[in-house]
Formats: sequence, C-alpha cells, structure tokens
Amino acid sequence: QVQLVESGGGLVQPGGSLRLSCAASGSIFFIYMGWYRQAPGKQRELVAGITSTGSAIYADSVKGRFAISRVNAENTVHLQMNSLKPEDTAVYYCKAQRQVAVILSDYWGQGTQVTVSS
Repeated sequence: QVQLVESGGGLVQPGGSLRLSCAASGSIFFIYMGWYRQAPGKQRELVAGITSTGSAIYADSVKGRFAISRVNAENTVHLQMNSLKPEDTAVYYCKAQRQVAVILSDYWGQGTQVTVSS
C-alpha cells in the first residue's frame, strides 16, 4: 500500500514563502511526482511536476516563483513557493505515478492547506 504524506502547509502573508514536502512510503520507483492544488469551487489543477530524470513542468501562474525538486533515493518531492499571492490559496496535493509494464497507477496524498492572507 502506497502512502503519500504531505507537510509544510500553513498561513503566510502575501509575498512570503512556504516549502511543501511529500514523502512516499515504501521503495517503489515513481516515474513522475507532482503537486496539484484545488481552490474552493475550482477544479484541481497542476502546479508543478517532475520526472525521475529531473525534467520539470510548471503552471504558467507559478513560473518564476515556485520550484519543484525530488530526491529519488528518499522518494520525496518538495515544492518551494516564493512570492506567494492570495490566489495561491488552496489545498495542495502530492501525486506520484508508477508504471508497471504498460499500466500507470496514480497515488495521491491527503492534501495540505496553504492560505495566503494578510
């Protein structure tokens, strides 16, 4: 059973920074790990993702402000969030994707709340 545990959310003022972390249980190799967010009344959206080889993708709204990184040996992924804006307020979810033969399996964390407010 794969478990993803997020940490690092909280309340921060506009312009501030937070660092989210996600740790996956077990020694499973994930081809992809990423962060998604869901604000009230909105659909869940990609924030940033990174492959096992380090290729990263970002939503346009966070480019230049957020940075994703992962440590394959530890099965962890991190999201450094700088210059936070009120519109970044959302529940942030960690996702990990595993591939076995041609089958892709997605795993999600329970989410961590990020609130940007003065």
